[in-house]
Amino acid sequence: MSRSWYNANIGEFQQTPDLQIIGELAQNSSFADLPTQKIAWQKEISILREALKGIDGWLHIEFDIPRMGRRIDAVLLVHGLVIPVEFKTDSSQYLTADIDQAYDYALDLKYFHEASHDATVVPLLVATKASSSPCILNPHPRVPDLYQPICTNEAEFPATLQRIISRFPSKLFDVEGWGTSNYRPTPTIIEAARALYAGHNVAEISRSGAEAINLTQTSDQLFQIIDGAKARKEKAICFVTGVPGAGKTLVGLNIATRYRSEESEYYSVFLSGNKPLVDILREALARDMVYREKRNNGNKLKKGDAEARVKQFIQNVHHFRDDCLNNNGKPPVEHVALFDEAQRAWDKEQTVKFMKQKMGVDDFDESEPEFLISCMNRKDDWAVIICLVGGGQEINTGEAGIGAWIEAVKASFPDWHLYISSALTDSEYGAGEVIRSVETLNNVHFQDDLHLAVSMRSFRAETVSRFVKTVLDCEVDEARNLYQQIQERYPIVLTRDLDKAKKWLKSHASGSERYGMVVSSQAERLKPYAIDVKSPMNHVKWFLDGKHDVRSSYYLEDVATEFHVQGLELDWVCVSWDGDFRFGKQGWEHYSFRGSNWQKINKESRKQYQKNAYRVLLTRARQGMVIFVPEGNTDDPTRSPKYYDSTYGYLRSLGLSEIC
Repeated sequence: MSRSWYNANIGEFQQTPDLQIIGELAQNSSFADLPTQKIAWQKEISILREALKGIDGWLHIEFDIPRMGRRIDAVLLVHGLVIPVEFKTDSSQYLTADIDQAYDYALDLKYFHEASHDATVVPLLVATKASSSPCILNPHPRVPDLYQPICTNEAEFPATLQRIISRFPSKLFDVEGWGTSNYRPTPTIIEAARALYAGHNVAEISRSGAEAINLTQTSDQLFQIIDGAKARKEKAICFVTGVPGAGKTLVGLNIATRYRSEESEYYSVFLSGNKPLVDILREALARDMVYREKRNNGNKLKKGDAEARVKQFIQNVHHFRDDCLNNNGKPPVEHVALFDEAQRAWDKEQTVKFMKQKMGVDDFDESEPEFLISCMNRKDDWAVIICLVGGGQEINTGEAGIGAWIEAVKASFPDWHLYISSALTDSEYGAGEVIRSVETLNNVHFQDDLHLAVSMRSFRAETVSRFVKTVLDCEVDEARNLYQQIQERYPIVLTRDLDKAKKWLKSHASGSERYGMVVSSQAERLKPYAIDVKSPMNHVKWFLDGKHDVRSSYYLEDVATEFHVQGLELDWVCVSWDGDFRFGKQGWEHYSFRGSNWQKINKESRKQYQKNAYRVLLTRARQGMVIFVPEGNTDDPTRSPKYYDSTYGYLRSLGLSEIC
């Protein structure tokens, strides 16, 4: 099935009356029947008729891109060229945001649309009333057969199109099959949340057949468990595992969006203790809801109303916990609760301490997993908890690990059914011993489909997480081999000059591809470079706002730590490396800056948190990263060159390219 609302060969298009084309667009659209939209289509059709005179090829109008939650106004398939066209009717300027939008569409096609991989893609921005602009074909610096956007106005659009066509030799091209070709995207979690909330499913927004099957099988298995629990009036807890970047959060959002209506007997909630992730997803969904309501239905939805709806769907797990604490033993309204990064729930010591100091509850005596299960256990009929589990991601004191959930069920909720991913016994999850203690019980079920085995994090290189692991584990030979495998598709470079690192980011990002600087929360001696981890930053603005906002990641002024970026991604990243995690003769050494000196960290759990922090930082980039290791300063004992030189030397010894 074609992704566009109207498509035809250009000859047929020229012979078809406007009203028939508009009727087909309206019939296939998800918009309300708005006069403004029909007027816009009428103008675009008129402009296209004039520009396409005497040209053979195929035309698509309103081509759907679910990953971005947007549609391309028109796509021309001419002489082997793919020309996405963004119209800005009645616009008198070529705005940067509009140019980036046209570029984003072209990049998306080139990266994710199979029939466009080997085609020449030239994006066009048509601002109908803008001044003349030269038709210059500038190739993308890294992506073959992709060109930077060309700007033109209504009057010069026909001539601009002819110039583009004349510059390239005609190639054989399946224009009729182009629209039904596989579209295999790799969305960020923000893009995925937008698409799912707008009604797409996981198969539509996953990159490959293996991914789509993996995500669909896991989702379907969870749907069956939920349906079974409801039918049998049982209570169940599920543990979903996955390789790094496999889409555990995506599966959780898929379940939650399917059952998000309060009117549904399955009413669900997506819960996370990751405050930046919750804040950013809520804001992104609220903004998108306002945009879609205006575009699709012509209504002006108040931002506050959109936020209220989203808050019911995505909640901070601590707010959910506190509500249960204060509602006099009443059950929550939800039947299905999805806990993202469940391994990061607090252990008993941390929870008791918090309840006493912050909530004034002196007799609290449970871990966070035990209390959260008890909240859902208040339901009279049925309930399902879904724990989304990551391995090696604990980055803060008091995180209990996934074993605490199983221990709580074993000790206090023996009637609950446990559905456990077969991979949860792996050492990285730290739950093998407690699983062995329950594996023979009748209410324990092991499910292969609860493990996501296919990574979808980076469409450039699926071996990045493995490479980072070998770097952190000091497996030098394996790290060198993996770097050789990924360097062409996923550039990783080194520098000791922060300005050059920033220039590298800007030169590699195209369109609205997001870039930014990340740094360890313990990196307190990067202040001479205007990198202050103690300075407050607005994580919502940093992740969501555009190039015009000084608070956004694009400005490269505010930096994000592992606590801001865990669970989120950027396209291009600068990892700024301080002396807190430095390479020594015996491997990695761990330090914390206190007062005016570095102090060595000796506690094993804190060492692991710090190592995991750098694991998070080094796996945030979708397309590539630059690692900045300062040179230090001989006049400043807190920034001695020896704190940095060995780290830089180690990374360079792995084969990483240097930019000088």
